[in-house]
Amino acid sequence: MIRTLALALALPVLAASAAAEPLAKDLFGAHRSATPGAPAVIGSYAKGCAAGLVQLPESGPTWQAMRLSRNRNWGHPETIDYLVDLSETARDLGWAGLYVGDISQPRGGPMTSGHSSHQVGLDADIWMLPPDRLNLSRAERETISSISVRTEDQTRVNGNWTPAHAALLRAAAEDPRLDRLFVAAAVKLELCKTATRADRAWLQKVRPLYGHNTHFHVRLKCPKGSPDCQRQTPTVAELSKNGDGCDETLDWWVTDYLEALKNPPKKRKEPTGPPPKTARTYTLADLPSGCRAVLAAD
Repeated sequence: MIRTLALALALPVLAASAAAEPLAKDLFGAHRSATPGAPAVIGSYAKGCAAGLVQLPESGPTWQAMRLSRNRNWGHPETIDYLVDLSETARDLGWAGLYVGDISQPRGGPMTSGHSSHQVGLDADIWMLPPDRLNLSRAERETISSISVRTEDQTRVNGNWTPAHAALLRAAAEDPRLDRLFVAAAVKLELCKTATRADRAWLQKVRPLYGHNTHFHVRLKCPKGSPDCQRQTPTVAELSKNGDGCDETLDWWVTDYLEALKNPPKKRKEPTGPPPKTARTYTLADLPSGCRAVLAAD
């Protein structure tokens, strides 16, 4: 009886303690600079952090970092090199360069808003808008918007789509550093239609994902020197059945998935139990243990 009463009295205290634990997104979002030392990726793209990230310069000869107020232009050195190289390819294709969106926070981790991934310095968003110029002011970078390259029904590319977009995505995917590339389903469909039969292996890295009509999302492989980096699973090769990803997976997206968006079920099952944790609700205890040291580093 006494033991039961003690447990009953302790439960509210434990619950209050858990509720008071700060959210990981607030802890990582508060840091304005990266940790010193060698780069190290810890955890997964959607549950992790990173040490030794470096900042993509705000402007370069072939790029500009956008939305600077977010302080999300930090990445693993390999990611920064990849973006600079791709921006030079964009120039060779006739663009002035690239507008680069969010990469990661200075120490990675869950973000205060927006993405669920981008936590380990290996993800980056690149705008579909071909830059007119690369001397935008800080204020302009906060207000200018990208362009959508798909129709409203999400099944076709629109008039903003150009052969240069296709060539840029191919160059991005063919780089051996890349694990996968997320685009709107309409873009994947278009690439499947227009790619030559002789060389389609790069298409397997290009995956359709909702919400990527104004930018494409590059995700790099786990780099050397980061044994605690968790690779993406399943692999792209495991996702694709015929080598290019232009299979029933894409057919499903265009038919079943988009149809479900248009005609959602009238009755939804009521959730049972506590809601699953997400990047918005993770505490430090939910992340890999190495993230504590990343936060504590001077």
